[in-house]
Amino acid sequence: MHRADRPPSRRAFLDATGVTVAAGLLAGYSGDSARSDRSGDPAPSASATPTPVAPTPVAVTGRYQAGVTLPRSAQPHLLALVADLGATVMPGPLLAELGETIQTLTAGSDPRLLGLSPGDMTVTVGVGPRLVRTAGATLPGAADLPRFSRERVAERERGGDLLIQICAGDALLLPVAAAALLDQAGDRIQERWRQFGRRGAEVPVAEDRSAPRNLLGFIDGIVGPHTTAEQERDLWLADPSAVAGGTLAVLRRMEIDLTRFAALSVAEQEAVFGRRRASGVPLSGGSVDSAPGLSAKTPDGRYLVPVDAHVRRANPTVVGVGHMLRRSYSIDDPAPGLLFISFQNDLRTFTATLTRMDTSDALLPFTTTTATATFLILPGYDARRPLGSTLFG
Repeated sequence: MHRADRPPSRRAFLDATGVTVAAGLLAGYSGDSARSDRSGDPAPSASATPTPVAPTPVAVTGRYQAGVTLPRSAQPHLLALVADLGATVMPGPLLAELGETIQTLTAGSDPRLLGLSPGDMTVTVGVGPRLVRTAGATLPGAADLPRFSRERVAERERGGDLLIQICAGDALLLPVAAAALLDQAGDRIQERWRQFGRRGAEVPVAEDRSAPRNLLGFIDGIVGPHTTAEQERDLWLADPSAVAGGTLAVLRRMEIDLTRFAALSVAEQEAVFGRRRASGVPLSGGSVDSAPGLSAKTPDGRYLVPVDAHVRRANPTVVGVGHMLRRSYSIDDPAPGLLFISFQNDLRTFTATLTRMDTSDALLPFTTTTATATFLILPGYDARRPLGSTLFG
């Protein structure tokens, strides 16, 4: 070990600490004394805890439900709760009640919130294919998600009638809000599974946009429909009118083999994704939000972005589909992994992409899917148009 690499001795540490503390005491004494002598009152402590900034509330009602594009940067904590409706339960009245409860929870006026400030909490509700088919067999959202390879999914964790997605800056809000919504629904619904997740540190990827790092250390969710025009094209449903303002969600809970991935060199990890781990820049060059140069080659004829790299196999232009809006969350229970959530206005955007990835994507061998479902995220609602009323009356 070189001398520069040796950790400081205990004596050196104590000596340095003593000097630092002494300097701080002297500076504090002279400064405080001077101010006290002038005013007669002791100066406020320089180490006083700053007042935390309250998170900005998110509008609940409107054309779209909150929790998809609002807030623009997703909150760091999420709870996804999947449930079934009883066989004789009418979805219309239940959804209307849930919509009213969401409004009281996010307004902070529901006593079941136990005095917690709702802050930036959002609650987003979707219905599964079985319920959508009761409203119309050909409606968007009526099709079940097909089975794919690398799945180890118990039947209880495949599909479902109802999705309740709760997001917030304060993790305490998630179970409290979920308990209130389940209390409101009573025995009309039966919970299938739930998953807590959290987002990593946000990294700037454009002038007005950031994205988090995932459990593998890479920036997640760089590509997507970010502008209003892109979202109208690829995200929001426009017709029929019963679903206009809604979107289609796909949930996939995946275990990730962190040990095996971490054993790769950084260069090998970057070849799996097709991006630089530190910056997120494509291996073909440019900036973090540059489109990967899929035709770019080295002087000896090798692709700069490998043929099985994730950014190549999942590239929407190559697949021939629109963009997904992805809001993925890292998890550590029941195992380290990822809760993948994508929003799109055509289920084929997801199914065609994963079908192509299934044939040759260097990332997939590190993953095993353990829960899977798709839901129609209902259109927005307000006092005149209850949640779910455009679909179920």
